[in-house]
Amino acid sequence: MSARAWAELLRLPALFTVPGDVLAGASAVPGRPGGRTLLAACSSLCLYEAGMALNDWADRTEDAVERPHRPLPSGRVRPAAALTAAGALTAAGLTLAARAGRPALAVATPLAATVWAYDLVLKRTPAGPVAMAAARGLDLLLGAAATGPARGSVRRALPSAALLSAHTLALTAVSRHETTGGAVLPPLAALTTSGALGLLLARELPAGRGAAPTPGPPGSAGARPRTARHPLDRVLTAAYTALAARPYLHAALHPSPQLTQRAVGGGIRATIPLQAALCARAGAPVAALCTAALAPLAARFARKVSVT
Repeated sequence: MSARAWAELLRLPALFTVPGDVLAGASAVPGRPGGRTLLAACSSLCLYEAGMALNDWADRTEDAVERPHRPLPSGRVRPAAALTAAGALTAAGLTLAARAGRPALAVATPLAATVWAYDLVLKRTPAGPVAMAAARGLDLLLGAAATGPARGSVRRALPSAALLSAHTLALTAVSRHETTGGAVLPPLAALTTSGALGLLLARELPAGRGAAPTPGPPGSAGARPRTARHPLDRVLTAAYTALAARPYLHAALHPSPQLTQRAVGGGIRATIPLQAALCARAGAPVAALCTAALAPLAARFARKVSVT
């Protein structure tokens, strides 16, 4: 079993889209990222990779026909080894979440359950995309639960989780047709979703952690504070919209398997600027820059290992 085979099994380039979930969640709550945030990020990485290994184990029969080049059907990784890795990574993820605190474990437990339920039961049902979207949203909430105060942190991060989940829902719907193509509606819906998310990200928001409230008109002392827009917020929002929209448009116009696979890869990579934009709009430019810095690494590794 080679390192390259395991890199393909675990979707190494897609791994760079994971830390931004926790950072976006941490940015949405009071307090600054610390040791518990790092533990939550490591937990998130373990649970994500558990899902990748379990995905290929569950799909090994189908992949033998449709994707014989993948590590399991090609014989480069044994099915038992993939299943063992999924179990070990899940246990490691939950252990790390427990060390990050009870609130983090309370989020990581349903996250792990969602990952296993998706791969083993829900993937080929209408609930599949919803389950995947829920997993991404829970991953963001994991960062909030580990970083913020014990009460209210998850609630504060729900708007960011909803935006990330919407992106994931649309992307997963497209991915269900990556081997057959021929579906116009999913990439068209994903294109519409990315545009709608761009508009929502461009709206003014209540002042987040570290954000400066925008002064209101005289006599508006009781008005809700608004976040002063940071140029980085706009740049990242534009980057997300552009990166996601183009491959979705191509797949909608010509829904071949090849263009659908490119749309899936583009949607996965667009997750990073989306996470960074969520950090920036919450008033955490440093977290936004750290998240955005993962994009070149994801692109570099994607040239060597497929993300689909």
